[in-house]
Amino acid sequence: MRNFMKLFQKLLVAPAALGLLAPLSANATEVNLNEISNYSDIESIELANSFDDNSSNQSPLLAGGEGLVDTSFDGGFSETTTASFGANFYAGVTYDDDGGDDRDDNLGTGYDFSIGLNTSFTGEDSFDVTIEAGNADAPGIVELGGTSTGAEALTVDAITYTFPLGDKTTIMVGDNTDASSLFTTACAYGTPSDTLDACGNVNAAVDNGGVMAGLAYDFGNGLTAAVGYAGDENDVANEEGVDAYGANVAYTGDNYGVSLTYGALEDGAEATFPASQDNMDVDTFYALNAYYTPEGSLPTISAGYEIGEDESVVGDADGLTNFFVGLQWDEVGAGTLGLALGTKTNTVEDTDAQYMYEVFYSYPINDGMTITPLVFVKDVSTANTDDETGVMVKTSFSF
Repeated sequence: MRNFMKLFQKLLVAPAALGLLAPLSANATEVNLNEISNYSDIESIELANSFDDNSSNQSPLLAGGEGLVDTSFDGGFSETTTASFGANFYAGVTYDDDGGDDRDDNLGTGYDFSIGLNTSFTGEDSFDVTIEAGNADAPGIVELGGTSTGAEALTVDAITYTFPLGDKTTIMVGDNTDASSLFTTACAYGTPSDTLDACGNVNAAVDNGGVMAGLAYDFGNGLTAAVGYAGDENDVANEEGVDAYGANVAYTGDNYGVSLTYGALEDGAEATFPASQDNMDVDTFYALNAYYTPEGSLPTISAGYEIGEDESVVGDADGLTNFFVGLQWDEVGAGTLGLALGTKTNTVEDTDAQYMYEVFYSYPINDGMTITPLVFVKDVSTANTDDETGVMVKTSFSF
């Protein structure tokens, strides 16, 4: 009880910190409002997919797919270019009473900021640029406020160009982009945490980034397939560079979906090859994901399971697995309630799995501001060490 009260007192600081953030919503300009991703990567702030625009461009110039009529725009945006802006602020605390040291349960804060630019040249293609900044680069789900490594300067995070090839095929090329950017993972659970956001598809999703090329094919009636490749910018598809590639098949019905993902990643470890050959071990993974949305007030159920092999490991302990299951109620009061458990790291063959348990509630304050509190518990593998417990509050702005 003493530990619980100690944690509760720490949490009282979070609302005060959040109150300082509300005035920032007044910075919205007259740019068209575009919805951005509700969930971001807290550890690495990888927001390459936060501004995916799957809706049609509203410019009348594109209605017939004839492309641009007038390309002059006097130094401003062209008529087919849109911009979206987003910012996330984090405040959280992790609690661990081992050793009697209160320094491990202090309140931490952080932020990230993103700009998404989208334009079309034909009415069917899409050129996207993501620019980001932030200081929430410390490891851990809420262990924020670490020393920034220059991330607070605005930098170009990703550039992609997507275009159709016929009626059913879509091609994407880009830089600093995941090989799985065109993959479909059958998961309906959305979490603010970085640990469980992969829904069990942790390694097969080949999210290593780099120079990317991918292709997706729509068979119709909900069945899709995709392949993707990503490699080092200066060593594309050769022995010196670290490459990743994968494939994905998915079926989406009216209230359910299922997907199978294959990923192969070079891990940078030397294998027993001559120097003239590729000196990288290749780790392979398979992930199966599914979700089901029942009628009525029952929650959407999402689950994922992944198996794979770490080829750099010598011996029998080369098998790796990941597991996830999550429940989400989309209409609980004014917001969304989520409850999930899953492995917090790869489970090595013949070892005990380490799980993370979480519950979150996301509710909109207005059209451009959402607050999401999260409570979690992480298993700790160290002997005679208590599990890690924490609380985070994320405040998101879109404008």
